[in-house]
This record gives sequence, structure tokens and C-alpha cells, in this order.
Amino acid sequence: MLTVLSFIGFTLFVALYSWYKMRKDQMNSSDDYFLGGRSLSGIVIAASMLMTNISTEHLIGMNGSSYKNGFIIIAWEVTSALALVVAALYFIPKYLRMGLTTIPEYLEKRFDGVTRSLIALFLVVSFVVTLLPIVLYTGAINLESIFNISEVLGVTKSEGLWITVVAIGVIGSLYAISGGLKAVSISDLIMGYGLMIGGLMIPVFALYSIGEGSVFDGLVKVYKSAPQKFNVIGAKDSVMPFGVLFTGLIINQLYFWGMNQTIIQRALGAKNLKEAQKGLLFTGVLKILVPLVIVLPGVIGFYYFGDSMYANQDYVYPALIKKVLPVSLVGLFAAVVMGAVLSTFNAVLNSAATIFSIDVYKRLLKKDASEKRLVWVGRATSTTLAVFAILSAPLVANAPEGLYQLLQQLNGIFFIPIASIMIAGFFIKNISAAGAKAALFFGLVFYISATFILKVNIHFIHVWGIEFVLNMIIMFVMSYFYPRTTFNDKADALKVDMHGWKYAYHLSAVLVVVTIVIYIVLGHQ
Repeated sequence: MLTVLSFIGFTLFVALYSWYKMRKDQMNSSDDYFLGGRSLSGIVIAASMLMTNISTEHLIGMNGSSYKNGFIIIAWEVTSALALVVAALYFIPKYLRMGLTTIPEYLEKRFDGVTRSLIALFLVVSFVVTLLPIVLYTGAINLESIFNISEVLGVTKSEGLWITVVAIGVIGSLYAISGGLKAVSISDLIMGYGLMIGGLMIPVFALYSIGEGSVFDGLVKVYKSAPQKFNVIGAKDSVMPFGVLFTGLIINQLYFWGMNQTIIQRALGAKNLKEAQKGLLFTGVLKILVPLVIVLPGVIGFYYFGDSMYANQDYVYPALIKKVLPVSLVGLFAAVVMGAVLSTFNAVLNSAATIFSIDVYKRLLKKDASEKRLVWVGRATSTTLAVFAILSAPLVANAPEGLYQLLQQLNGIFFIPIASIMIAGFFIKNISAAGAKAALFFGLVFYISATFILKVNIHFIHVWGIEFVLNMIIMFVMSYFYPRTTFNDKADALKVDMHGWKYAYHLSAVLVVVTIVIYIVLGHQ
């Protein structure tokens, strides 16, 4: 009963706090609904970015992967800091100067309207096909494991998961649909504190118990039991070879943190460039620290369970929670897990609604749509996508390499072609709209064929790198025969102050050095 009460109490507190902060806000314009009225501070942006990124596919999926593969998967996290440096110093100043609401808006300025619409539709589809179902399903796994929902309701485990998926989907939809980006960001701030504090409780309680009263002694014991699990240099045949850091991974990270609407929308909602840069770089600091929450517990799980759960790696984290957390804290942590699910689910719904309303509906269907009409369309889009995500969530079960690995493989379908076009657009002035569209369709066909149909014996992240190079070649060739005609990246008027943060370069240098040091200290292949 205490578990249930603490779960309900924390969840209600977040909802009431968000309502209190939002009670006087009017959602009458697209900037209000989609960008939080361009009023977000650096701290709120960082918390919202972290919570948008970190959900149960990380808590469950990455801890499951680290249980099986060790610290080599830390690359997903620490290299994010490098991409966030580039986003803070290069991308966000350009976006804010252009007054963007969505990333596809840039593509129309740089290429043409057709490119913008194609990318917008691809992004909306990618949210439904990849991220939303996995977020819902991993959340359901965790809550089912903590509360034994199937036993309480007297149904099978699969039915219990289905019921939990529906409940999470409905609750998450209400946040995103009613309050827009600001409601999502405010709730993310509290959930962000909860995630870091609650997430750290798991390894701290576990190591305290293993070390018989000393967290440090517990860490030493875990290390000595399996030192190979702490190596960050992945072998060529591992789930994360070290070489991928220099091929497809860096392209993926640049896209995810600098060009991905779901993430960068928080920075687009900043009150000025200074706060946007703070938000991005503070997120880089959090990404360096977050492996303590989403990687270390999995390795501790190996200490407890050995290889007995290799066939069910995505159930290791819930098992660890039950083993090490006092009963009085289980409900509170379950609320944090619920918050992690809701924050990502809300954020993706809000971003999808933003893209559809601004880049598809207003551009193609009703150019003279009023601000209130765009907000209404955004809410209708969120509702529709939520229903699709709930229906498709159970289809992602039983991923052979774990749910996190499946998510990354699916993301490659959309991320790399779009990243290729965006990077070419920014750095190569002669690339034309015809070249961009050719690379988009080639990239989709190439990656799906190589990864899911032919199943070539090359790591899928290396396939990302190969695809990026081929996309560039195709863009150069097509642009030679069909040259660029127009390009206008100027805004009608600046919407926020463009004075940068004076410590941006200092913190950026620290993040780069810390990332390199991590690989030097923990690289012992």
C-alpha cells in the first residue's frame, strides 16, 4: 500500500505543480503552444532535454545492454557531450537568428518547400514507428515488474503489459495535448531532479549493500568480480565496436543533439541565445554523469545475477530495483520511472504536433490558418499519434539484442538521411534541392536493404557511416547536373536577444577534455 501511495503522491504533485505554474498562461499562439512562448531558461531547457532523451528505453534498455556487454555502450552517452558542444556553439545561433519554430523550416530556406514537406512527413512517421512504441513498452515492463499489475488484475502478463501501455499513453497524452511545450518542460524539471536522485539510489543502495556499509568497497568488489565489464573500448565483434565512434556514431550524435526537432525544440523555446547555450551545455554535463544511472546499474546486475538473465536482459533493471530498494522507496522510484516515460512521450508528441501543424498543415493544406487553428491542429495530431503508438507498442517485444539496440537500428532509417541533408546544407553551399531529395530516398533504400533485408555483416553504425558518404556523393553528382537556385537563411526580424553566454567556450572545452579522459582512464582492452 505504501508503494502505491508514494507513487500516486509524487505523480499528483508533478501534475499539480505544472498546473499551478501554467494556470495564467494563454495558449492562443503557435509560439505559446509549440515553443513555450520563447521563455525557457537554461536550467529548464537542460532538464527537459535530459528527460526527453532519457526514458525507460535507457533505464531498461541500456542497463540491460550494459549487464550483457559492459561499459562499452557508454559511447552513446559521453559522445553526446561533444555533439552538444557543436549544437551550442554552431547550430543554435543559426536557428535562433533565423527565427525557426521547426527544423524543416530551415530546409525550405536552404533547399525548397518539397524538401521541407518530405522531411516533415518522414519525421512524424519516424516518431510513430520507432520512439513512441518503445518508450511505452519499456515503461510498461518496468511498472508491471514493480507493481505486479497482471497479478493484481488477475490477467496474463501480456495483458497486464497491454493495460499498462494504454494507461501510460492516455496520461502522457493529456500533458502534451493540454499544455504544450511549457507544460512538458515544467514537469520535466521536477522529473529531471527525480530521475537523477532516484536513479542514483539504485547503484548507491546496491554498492552500499555489496560493500557492507561502504559504497567505495562495493564498487571495488563489483570491479574485481568482472573487470572486463568496465572496459569502454569495444572489440570489433562487440555490440559497440570502438571504431564506430569515428564513423556513423558521430553523424548520429550531431543529428540527434543539433538537428532533431524533439530535442532542439527546447532550445528554440529559449528566452535568448545565452539561455539556449546554457541549456545545451548543461545537458552535456548531465550526459557525462548519467551513465551512473543508466549503465552502472546493469554491471551491478551482473554481479548479482551472473549470466542467468542474458536471455532476458531487459528485465535486469526491474529485478535490481526489487532487490536493492527498500519497500518504502519503491513507489517513489516507480513514479520517477513513470515520469521518465511521460516526459519522452509528451515531448515526442509535442514535436510531432509542431512539425505537422507548421510544416504540413499550414504550408500545404491551409496557408491562412489562424494561430488558434494551428494550436487545435497540434492537439488533434498529438491525439492521433498517441493512439497509433499505443496500438503498435506491443509489436517491439522480444528484440534479440535488446530494446535499446532495436531503437537505434530503427532510428538509422530516418536519422542518417536527414543528417546528411542538414550537414550538406550547412557546410556545402553548392548542394541543391534535387541533390537533397535524391540522397534522402537513396539513404532510406540503402539502409533498409543493408540492415533489414540483406543483413550485411557490418555493424549497423558503420553502415550509417557508409551511407553518409554515399549520400554526399549522390548530392554532389545531382547538384552538378541540377544546380542550386535559391537560398535565403535570413529571418524577417530577430525574435530573441542574440548575445551568447560568456562561459560557453570554457564549459565546451571542459566537456571535450572530460570525454577524452574517460576513454583514457577506462580504456583497457
